[in-house]
Amino acid sequence: MGSALPESLGPVPGVRETDAALPLSRPVASAPSGPIRTDSRMTADSILSWTPAAVVFDCDGTLMDTERHWEDARDMVLHSYGCALSDEFAEKARGLHYTECGRLMADVAGRPELTGDMTESLLKHFRELVAADPTTMPGAPELVHSTVQFAPLAVASNCPLEVVESCLGMAGLRDCFSHIVVPNDTTRPKPHPDVYLTAAQLCGVDPADTLAVEDSHCGIQAAAGAGMRVLGVGPRPSDRETALADWWVHSLAEPAVQGWADARIPAQGTGPTGPGTTTA
Repeated sequence: MGSALPESLGPVPGVRETDAALPLSRPVASAPSGPIRTDSRMTADSILSWTPAAVVFDCDGTLMDTERHWEDARDMVLHSYGCALSDEFAEKARGLHYTECGRLMADVAGRPELTGDMTESLLKHFRELVAADPTTMPGAPELVHSTVQFAPLAVASNCPLEVVESCLGMAGLRDCFSHIVVPNDTTRPKPHPDVYLTAAQLCGVDPADTLAVEDSHCGIQAAAGAGMRVLGVGPRPSDRETALADWWVHSLAEPAVQGWADARIPAQGTGPTGPGTTTA
């Protein structure tokens, strides 16, 4: 099970300002020019035998057990307008930026003029649900604490910056991450690759030398589009998700995941394995 975090959602005292909150001083790097593979990208060995130069985590559903809160919040908003949340809508909305979810809900309700109101209501309900029940995903804290010992870490999320900051602060993980990247006026949300390209740029590494950890098709599409290797996580992956991920696990708590990370922690008195390298 994940770890419950019994604190209120709000500003995290003492947290430094993130790069994501500021305009980028350089343009976001371009995605690789070659075609993105849509078949089985590689194999699990492309991650298991490799040490990334940086690791970029999604937040909702990957680090934090908050996807259920987004679904409940969407359900509340739609019900308030006399609409039901279908399985098809839930899958379509999963991982999308909350403003795009607001637009989709307004379309479902047949009231596109209510997009702003529904988006505001969605975010309000979500904040309340997270504050009442903040929980980390199984294995996420352990993986973060291991990977930060051999690579810089970043978060690339479609969530509002203050929500990501608060969740990581309550989980005791904020100081593990060098950068948090969220959409802004110049950085498009997932499934565009911008947040992942920006995260790699801020970490000072090539996207091809970076591992992305993701749970949704929207996020996996963004990470794959950025040219990263992708560790997908979730209980019921679709064919389109497994086709874009290099390695898929049902949970970050699986021993193979933690074993891979622990094997890359430098022994005391030695340097780390070279970033972006392949090991036996």
